[in-house]
Amino acid sequence: MSTICTRCENTGFLNIDQVDDETMEQFADLDNYDVINEWIQQHPDSDVQVCDCCGDGEDRYGVPGEHYNHEDPPGPNGPYAYNGGLCECD
Repeated sequence: MSTICTRCENTGFLNIDQVDDETMEQFADLDNYDVINEWIQQHPDSDVQVCDCCGDGEDRYGVPGEHYNHEDPPGPNGPYAYNGGLCECD
């Protein structure tokens, strides 16, 4: 069973409140993370980034906004091995 990331509030991004409403509508309608990634590229001075708990700040581990699913298992062999197998928001 996966858990929801409390750091990004299940969005997969930090500081997503800086993204404009039109882009957020596209993101919500399509559940398309590329829309936000493109926005980040177009706005390099913003603080929006891939969640550093769901990923490494640039790339995500498994499902954005979720932890401990089949794509990012807990423990010493998962992506959180550097932190004792626990995600940052635990």
